[in-house]
This record gives sequence, C-alpha cells and structure tokens, in this order.
Amino acid sequence: MNETLQTMWTRRSVRKYKPDPVPEADLNLILEAARRAPTGGNRQRWQMVVITDAEQRQKTAQACSDQMWMAEAPVILCMLSTPEGNKPNGTIALDHAILAAKSLGYGTCWIGAFDAEQVKAALGVPANYDVVYLTPVGIPAQDPAFRGRKPRAELFMKERFGEPLDYEIEE
Repeated sequence: MNETLQTMWTRRSVRKYKPDPVPEADLNLILEAARRAPTGGNRQRWQMVVITDAEQRQKTAQACSDQMWMAEAPVILCMLSTPEGNKPNGTIALDHAILAAKSLGYGTCWIGAFDAEQVKAALGVPANYDVVYLTPVGIPAQDPAFRGRKPRAELFMKERFGEPLDYEIEE
C-alpha cells in the first residue's frame, strides 16, 4: 500500500504520551508540512503557536476543558485563523502537520473542546484571531485500537443526494 495512505489509515487519536522531547529537526519537519499546506488563493491566513514550555502546556490544557493529559505531550500546537482568514485554511494546515507527525512516529489528537477566550488568554493571542483547533504532539505511550467507520454507502452519494455510492478497495 502507498506510504501516504498507510500513514492516513493508521493515524489514531493518542491521549497518553511518553515524556521524551520531540527533536527540533522533527518538529521543524512537522511545522514545514503545515506551512506547505494549500490555502485559498495561497493567502496562508493562519498562524500557529508552538507550545513546548511545561507551564504553558499546563495552562493550555486547562483552557481545553481541563484535558490535562494534553500537557504530558512535549509539544502542543495551537492553530489560529488570522483576522482576515477563515478556519478551513487553518484546519488543512493542521491536518498536514498531524499527518507529518504520524509519518515521523508521533501521536496526536484533534482538540476541539476548548474555551477560545481562555486559550487566547493563556497564549497571549489577540482578540481578533480565532482558535481553530489544537493538537498535542509526542511519542505515544499507548497504541489505540482502530475505531470503526460508517459504511461507505452511508457517506457517499452518486450523482444526486440520496443515491448511495458504494465501492471496494484492495487493502
């Protein structure tokens, strides 16, 4: 199977991390993957806060509905949409970072449960920016099992709404 597809299909949400740091060279590759992500009109209207300080990670995790397990990871990425931006651009960039992290052997977890104002306060983010999503990044201390997905015919439609599309693939 194609390496890119393998990375996508084996990525899981990791909620336990080893304390080992993410080497700077690996972190730089993860960030570069985000930077190279496509954006509407190539405007790149997003910015990212990279949180490595233990105290800042604690504050950030607290602002994320007290999901303190996030702070175990040596890095937390906070994706922001700039004032003139929109959230989908930041989402695409963060997804690229998450897939790059997986390809390098790191675990991540999409964090959508957060108090945006608390996150902004913890990270010094201006009021006119939007918090898109966050993710911890680190070496997994667990190997989460695959969680099933809906049947293809429930998700995809052919030509018109309500006309199921089903297909087979070789894995």
